[in-house]
Amino acid sequence: MFSTPENDRIIEMAWEDRTPFEAIELQFGLKEKEVVTFMRTNSKPSSFRMWRKRMAGRQTKHLAIRSKEINRFKCSLQRNINMNKISKR
Repeated sequence: MFSTPENDRIIEMAWEDRTPFEAIELQFGLKEKEVVTFMRTNSKPSSFRMWRKRMAGRQTKHLAIRSKEINRFKCSLQRNINMNKISKR
C-alpha cells in the first residue's frame, strides 16, 4: 500500500512523542486504529508492545487533549528529514 520510505516515515511519526495521530492521518490517511494495526504488522512483537506501552495515555499524541503550549509536531532539536538524501555514514 505504501512505499518503503513512506512505511519508514509512518513508523517514525508513530514513535515521535510530539507527532499527533491527526498529523499521520493528514499525511497518510491512517486513523489512530489503522496506525495501531500498521505498527502491529510492521514491527516485531516486542517493539509493538513497547510502542503501545509508551503511547498509552500520552497526551501529546492527541490534539484534542494535548497542551495548547505545544504548537509543533516535532522537537526543535530534531534534524530535518530529506527523503532524497542518503546518509554518508
